[in-house]
Amino acid sequence: MGATKDEVRAPFPGASIVPGGIRSATMATTLDAPPERVWPWLVQMGTDRAGWYSWDRLDNFGRSSATRVHPEWQDVRLGSRLAANPDVDEYWEVAAYDPPRFLGLRMTLDLRGRPFDPDDERPSHHTDSTWGFHLRPLPAERTRLVVSGYWSLRPRWLRPPLSVLVLEPAHWVMQTRQFANLRRRVAGT
Repeated sequence: MGATKDEVRAPFPGASIVPGGIRSATMATTLDAPPERVWPWLVQMGTDRAGWYSWDRLDNFGRSSATRVHPEWQDVRLGSRLAANPDVDEYWEVAAYDPPRFLGLRMTLDLRGRPFDPDDERPSHHTDSTWGFHLRPLPAERTRLVVSGYWSLRPRWLRPPLSVLVLEPAHWVMQTRQFANLRRRVAGT
C-alpha cells in the first residue's frame, strides 16, 4: 500500500539482522511533519507505553494508543524492549537505531510463542522477524515513512501459506490503520 516501485525494489535497512530472512511486504505513506517530529511517536510505541496507533482492540488489548508525545517514553536504544502484550512476555526488541532515520524492531519466538535469544541455539521451529520504519525527509517539512522488514520461519514449508493467508493480510490491515493514525497525530503536534 502506498509504496512506489522504487521503494519496493530498493534495499531496505536491516537485511543482516535476520539470517536467511526474506523481505516482507513494503508499505509507505507521506506524513505532514519532518522526521524529527515523527520519530518521537515511533520510539514510544509498545503495549506498556503509547500503544501501536493501529486497531487498539486488536493490537493494544483494548487500551487506547497515546494521542500525544510522552517525554518519559523517549529513552529508547539498542536492546530496548517494546512490549507486544500486557504480560510483557512477548516484545519487539530495538535491533537498529538511527534517529531520526531508521528504527528496526525484532521479534524472535518459538512456535509456542516464547521468545528466545537469537544469538543462542535456535529452536527447530521458530520465527524471526523485523519491523522496520525508514524515515526520509521530503520538501515542505514532510516525511516519507516506508515500513518493511525481513522474516524467517522454520519449518520453511510453512512460510508461504502462513504469509499469504495470515501474516501479510493482517499486516496490511494493521499497518494501514497505523499510517492513518500517525498522519493525524503528527499533523497535530
